[in-house]
Amino acid sequence: MRFEGSSQYVATDDLKLAVNAAMTLKRPLLIKGEPGTGKTMLAEEVAAALGMPLLQWHIKSTTKAQQGLYEYDAVSRLRDSQLGDERVKDIRNYIVKGVLWQAFEADEQVVLLIDEIDKADIEFPNDLLRELDRMEFYVYETHELIRAKHRPLVIITSNNEKELPDAFLRRCFFHYIKFPDPVTMQQIVEVHYPGIKKELLAAAMQSFFELRNVAGPEEEAVHLGTARLAQAAARRGPSARSAALDRPEADHPTAARRAAEERTGREPVRTADLHEPQQPLMPV
Repeated sequence: MRFEGSSQYVATDDLKLAVNAAMTLKRPLLIKGEPGTGKTMLAEEVAAALGMPLLQWHIKSTTKAQQGLYEYDAVSRLRDSQLGDERVKDIRNYIVKGVLWQAFEADEQVVLLIDEIDKADIEFPNDLLRELDRMEFYVYETHELIRAKHRPLVIITSNNEKELPDAFLRRCFFHYIKFPDPVTMQQIVEVHYPGIKKELLAAAMQSFFELRNVAGPEEEAVHLGTARLAQAAARRGPSARSAALDRPEADHPTAARRAAEERTGREPVRTADLHEPQQPLMPV
């Protein structure tokens, strides 16, 4: 069973290779990329192309790993016990199965999408290490060990908003979806709008990439700060100029901050004020 793409999704050769490698190696596929590059849609198209059911778990900042396994509704059980409900006798009536449990007990292999994992707490990926690695987990309330009948194809997406733990990354097959170049972007547009006029598409593509290449305020501030450092170094001599140009902008926070302040209308802080020794208030 191999993923060869679909008529509704433009997949590069590298992306198809990553999907098939993850299936062969039986490892989760971690997909990173900018928002809108088709990470979530990839799972949908893989499931459709391979004829597998798709289970989706969309992560939020408040999502906990336990919710993907199961949750025990103790409040409902307490209420039912006070009302004399017969369901109280079986604790299984108060176990809410999560998406991973549903994927593990499915009678056929499924595609499991864990969407935008970087939105959750930093420890969230580590809390799923054992479950995704061994494809099993323990239910303490019922003393059951839940094992996957068929190992699901796990696709995990991330917008790269925060770094993921190294231990988690080592257990995944990783692929980064690059932002489409003009040729690939044209193919994507033609897939979704097959009847679009070529003149309109060409004009829209040109405007889109011109706007995308416009530097934002932070980038302009960084470039402006670097230029001013180079000018200051030039007045000090060739060796200072070379040293300033070789240093990354991250080493010049004062210049970047000064440029950003000038763009926002705030009074810039002079570099000399930060680095020159302060004169004593009274003579000594």
